[in-house]
Amino acid sequence: MNLLRALATVSSMTLLSRILGFVRDFVIARTFGAGIATDAFFVAFKLPNLLRRLFAEGAFSQAFVPILSEYRNRRSAEETRVLVDHVATLLGIAVLVVAALGIFGAPLVIYVSAPGFAAEPEKFALTVQLLRITFPYIFFMALVALAGGILNTWSRFAVPAFTPVLLNLCFIAMALFAAPWFDPPVAALAWAVFIGGVLQLSLQLPFLARIGMLPRWALSLRDPAVRRILKLMAPAVIGVSISQISLVINNIFASFLDHGSVSWLYYADRLMEFPSGLLGAALGTILLPSLSRCHARNDHAEFSALLDWGLRLTLLLTLPAALGLGLLAVPLIATLFQHGAFTAADVMQTRSALVAYSTGLVGLILVKVLAPGFYSRQDIRTPVKIALLTLALTQVMNLAFVGPLKHAGLALSIGLASCVNAGLLFRGLRRRGVYAARPGWRGFALRLAFALAAMGLVLWFSAGADADWLQRSSAQRVAWLSGIVALGVAVYFGVLWLLGFRLRDFRRRGTA
Repeated sequence: MNLLRALATVSSMTLLSRILGFVRDFVIARTFGAGIATDAFFVAFKLPNLLRRLFAEGAFSQAFVPILSEYRNRRSAEETRVLVDHVATLLGIAVLVVAALGIFGAPLVIYVSAPGFAAEPEKFALTVQLLRITFPYIFFMALVALAGGILNTWSRFAVPAFTPVLLNLCFIAMALFAAPWFDPPVAALAWAVFIGGVLQLSLQLPFLARIGMLPRWALSLRDPAVRRILKLMAPAVIGVSISQISLVINNIFASFLDHGSVSWLYYADRLMEFPSGLLGAALGTILLPSLSRCHARNDHAEFSALLDWGLRLTLLLTLPAALGLGLLAVPLIATLFQHGAFTAADVMQTRSALVAYSTGLVGLILVKVLAPGFYSRQDIRTPVKIALLTLALTQVMNLAFVGPLKHAGLALSIGLASCVNAGLLFRGLRRRGVYAARPGWRGFALRLAFALAAMGLVLWFSAGADADWLQRSSAQRVAWLSGIVALGVAVYFGVLWLLGFRLRDFRRRGTA
């Protein structure tokens, strides 16, 4: 298996999803703007989405994939099949109960997660209504994560990577065509979440059947592998999902700020998620099964080499993305979102959040590369300790920054805390002898620095004044921004090529 090709496959599917995600946000921003309705929906969507990342794509996947890889490499096909049956049955029951509790306890959930909304009965009632529609999403997405973990372990990366496209298509269709038929219209977005969950699960089932791993009903709490997964999941909830917990706490802070604060943070976070999903999630997706196989086979040298490859590729692609987000914040936001009800003032408020978020992009993606180094070895305690420290640090910074910087201070605290998290994870891997840097890092860093400096100068001088972007037409923004981005990419990779970088240097074979 060519890991670079696998990364390209996952990233291309993720790119398609992200592009549609921006179309989705463009449609939502144009139709609903930034106000009470969008604040209510984003809070209602964020909560089940958080649970998806915490329990499904986060803790569950990190606990399940290493043990599934161990069974596939060391046990028979039938034993592996039985493990999948037991895990799927127990997971389905658990998330169904969670979904039911979320629906019936929606008012209490909103009181806890967005207490500032309680002072405005209309806003609070709308958020409760939307949450009851979106909460079943966690049931469908937990099973989607299970299916994705199985398919990724069998090196079937494309289908799980394509799956999120269906949710974005639902959002676009419901916002464009169905919103006028709902009262309130924003309820169409909540139903898009529900329908998207159903479609994503339905897509993956035939592919599970093809590899003979379509789950069957088989409840067993005595399966030792199931108990190991549960034991790993409990602390992993915090360990792998610290950024999501921070985002929820940020919602609590933002709910006390000016109207639109939740929405400004949301749109800035969406821009951050583009490079984060395109590279961070993609690297984590292909590295976790590969690292788990290396650990199962006791191949320590290949384990370290895979981490080194992931770290270099992360810095190569993430540093220019972070620099670009910071320098082109207004052009990006104005081009994508300044339409209809989304005003120039919203652009500038979102800009401050995006610049703050961009300080932590490298750290955020490095965490997604470094954390699998622990979870593939079934080491839970170390990342949990680091995550708890990071969470505490985030809240201290929230208190320090929210006063002078408002919503941008909340974004800055998450960015800086992500860098601390990545640094501590890296030190932990080094101290345990799990990772040893391969030769050539000094020259690699120097060449990156030259390329970044060249790209930064080009972007700075070609972007022009922020005020010009706020006044241009949509067509002018798209054309000018496309040219600037293309120029920046050409300069960055052109300088790297002149300094000796070649694509073949980053090719790496993995074990199937």
